[in-house]
Amino acid sequence: MALSDMRALQEEGHGESHDYVHGSPHLKHPELRSWITERILATVRASVPPGTRPRVLEVGAGHGSLTEHLLEAGAQVVVTEMSGPSTDILRARFAATDVVVVHDPDGDVPVEGDFDVVVYLSVLHHIPDYLAAVESVIGRLRPGGAFVSFQDPLWYPRLRRRSRLAARGVYLAWRLGQGEFRRGLGTVARRLRGVYDDTHPSDMIEYHVMRQGVDERALRDLLAPHFTSVEILPYFSTQSRAGQRLGRRAIAPNTFGLVAAGRTDLR
Repeated sequence: MALSDMRALQEEGHGESHDYVHGSPHLKHPELRSWITERILATVRASVPPGTRPRVLEVGAGHGSLTEHLLEAGAQVVVTEMSGPSTDILRARFAATDVVVVHDPDGDVPVEGDFDVVVYLSVLHHIPDYLAAVESVIGRLRPGGAFVSFQDPLWYPRLRRRSRLAARGVYLAWRLGQGEFRRGLGTVARRLRGVYDDTHPSDMIEYHVMRQGVDERALRDLLAPHFTSVEILPYFSTQSRAGQRLGRRAIAPNTFGLVAAGRTDLR
């Protein structure tokens, strides 16, 4: 998928009326949301000496759910967003603050200066060449800084088939429960045939299925030479509330977070 295609998708699917919470496990499930938020904030706090205000770059901020927490934690925040309507919402929401909102229609993170932390929350799987994007952005980190990413699907070929099918079944049960039987059935039929329709919103919103998820080990290997530690944090997530409770206890992780800390000065 080209960046122009992704931009069109963002504009179509993430307008002013879009509900990010409805389809986002990391936003709709309080326990999961709390764990992810606290882990990100702990990393932000650890990136600078006590009493220092950290400078944070949040790439793909959506409507600013995480931005609010970063601001409350005392960070100086710069956010980027590809969707024009979402950018307008961010600017209105944070108009009375010093949050800097940057419209990024080309996905090249056009911001200035260095940062203590770079955060991607449910973003990497939307980027066609996510490895190149990460490699580019870590050059904006100060020595000792951190790179954080959460809510991306684990690399499918390394998942056990039984666990992958269970996670997929929970997701499809949720999708059908939204009254989208025909849409869901059509999506399943195309995936069983290995066919993906770039004109169909449900296919392209989850187009990471085409490339087998996100390769967490490739990200680790990319980041390891530039940081003193790189930690992969696998966990289970799904849109269904009942499925989330079941999955945490009985289904292997299908999602991951990644925290790379202690940026070394190798520029």
